[in-house]
Amino acid sequence: TGYDDVAAAGRIRQGQPILICVPTGNFGNSLAAYYAIRCGLPVSRLICASNRNKVLTEFIRTGVYDRRREFFKTESPSMDILISSNLERLLFELSGRQANVVAQWMKDLGSAGRYAIHPGGLDELQKLFYGGFADQKETLAAIRGGFEKQGYLMDTHTAVGYSVMQKYREEMGDGTPALL
Repeated sequence: TGYDDVAAAGRIRQGQPILICVPTGNFGNSLAAYYAIRCGLPVSRLICASNRNKVLTEFIRTGVYDRRREFFKTESPSMDILISSNLERLLFELSGRQANVVAQWMKDLGSAGRYAIHPGGLDELQKLFYGGFADQKETLAAIRGGFEKQGYLMDTHTAVGYSVMQKYREEMGDGTPALL
């Protein structure tokens, strides 16, 4: 269901901002949502939901991308990623479209295993993105709770997103309608 379908059903008003929560590892769908916002989709916040391999969560929270960490094989394997290749495109935007800056960050990632974006880029990132993660216990609890409450059996990736969305709502007190 698209934004227009939800608006037509009366769940939101046309033009009302929504939240978008994306279970992500390689950042592709999150990047697509970012470009949709740039094209005019009214979104107040993008929530990037990661599993135990929470490299994106930590990047969004600190501005430091550090792949030097233990890698976990989880129940949500499409998020079992330590290098999010689609993130490079967002870095280009956060750097003010300076390809040489992004190239240096990628060089640093290759040689040192980490890079840090500039404070202005971090501020811009955090205005739009929220990063969170769900571990195995939280993921399974989301699956169980969704089935018990709504009779809906979530896949593990959706459960990660659902769990992080609930954490976001609790932490931020934001009841904005959401697309997950």
